[in-house]
Amino acid sequence: MPFSASDSISLLVKNGAQVLAPLSDSAKLDVRLLISHVINKPLSYLLTWPDKQLSLQEFQQFVTLFEQRRAGKPIAYILGYKEFWSLKFQVAPSTLIPRPDTEVLVETVLNNHTDPMLHCLDLGTGTGAIALALASERENWQIDAVDFQNEAVALAKSNAQHLGLSRVKIYQSDWFSNITHEKRFDLIVSNPPYIDELDEHLAQGDVRFEPKSALVAEDQGFADIEHIIKNSIAFLNDNAYLYFEHGFKQAKKIHELFLQNGFSEIETVKDYNGNERVTYACYKSHQ
Repeated sequence: MPFSASDSISLLVKNGAQVLAPLSDSAKLDVRLLISHVINKPLSYLLTWPDKQLSLQEFQQFVTLFEQRRAGKPIAYILGYKEFWSLKFQVAPSTLIPRPDTEVLVETVLNNHTDPMLHCLDLGTGTGAIALALASERENWQIDAVDFQNEAVALAKSNAQHLGLSRVKIYQSDWFSNITHEKRFDLIVSNPPYIDELDEHLAQGDVRFEPKSALVAEDQGFADIEHIIKNSIAFLNDNAYLYFEHGFKQAKKIHELFLQNGFSEIETVKDYNGNERVTYACYKSHQ
């Protein structure tokens, strides 16, 4: 074991980061988050008091959690939460862990739509990250959020309550199946499954622990995206927009699917690493 109960916080961080370095791009931060969690102090405390030692109980708890991380379990699942859009989201193995790249989708929607009143639908909400991030910035928007998994719906509702955003309507639906036909939306947003089932990355890193149903789609990752594009038309107002987060090589095909289904004004936005990540388009019913 790389640790001793008499080690200072700084030594725990140093030794732990060395062990985790081969499997984590954020090894030092991972160790700090684990220590912060077990001692119930902010990260700043670790930098202010690097020579402090953990109590024996805290140390034992830290070692237990560290071994889980060493085995590859995502840090968010170990801690039970992940920060997204400066909001603290509870996470569980039944949902995807919110990722920084998804903030690009939230940011793009907010930049493009400053209207005080809009009706928005988040398809496949998971933890509720996208819907609740939008609700935190647009207090008068009507937002519906749906997910196929009942566990995800319960988790998203819990996050909404915890964040004081219970006005967001969260309910179970397999894409559009439980959405009343009378409803029309100005915006539909989605981070659907878009990974090819043969993609080698599914056997690497954090995604090994995440639900495949939230990651993988048939037809080389395009099945759910195509289903949403085709079926969204019945639920969109005139001049409404549909937004997707997608894989970094999928923008061209999504552009084609939008065109085939009568959408226009198609744009793609790159993520923080310069990869094509969000594509959106407008639907004009009178076209």
